[in-house]
Amino acid sequence: MPSVKDVPADLLIGELARYIKENVPQVKPPVWAPFVKTGANKERPPDTPDWWYIRAASIIRKLYLYGPVGVGSLRTAYGYRAKIGDKMRPERTRKAGGAVIRKILQQLEQAGFVAKTKKGRVLTPEGRSLVDRIVAKIAKELVKTRPELAKYLAPPKE
Repeated sequence: MPSVKDVPADLLIGELARYIKENVPQVKPPVWAPFVKTGANKERPPDTPDWWYIRAASIIRKLYLYGPVGVGSLRTAYGYRAKIGDKMRPERTRKAGGAVIRKILQQLEQAGFVAKTKKGRVLTPEGRSLVDRIVAKIAKELVKTRPELAKYLAPPKE
């Protein structure tokens, strides 16, 4: 069975975001979402209308790969590195905004995909199986376009 690392991240996040938008009513953008910036480096809110679902899918992927994860480490992961001033000055890093990440994690907890532990948040078995199902679907579609990837799929049961 293919794992999360076997499929491209952009395909997985896009498919997972589509699933969340269509099938998970607990995850939806709050009223302030169209006006909020996602970090200190941004001047405007995201242009993509479905950015909330894309960020939720990305957080699920990060929890799958690196969990247990807290809000602080997710803020660091979504942060940025900026060049400031002259070429001689060092770059500085800033963390992303925490309200968006925190609210998405709370919504994913209500949906049953994420659970709190003492070390941070982790994916529940339901969340892991959702990601595994979507990964298997994407892998099958990739094999249709690139047959040499078939060796990574599980052999059919006889």
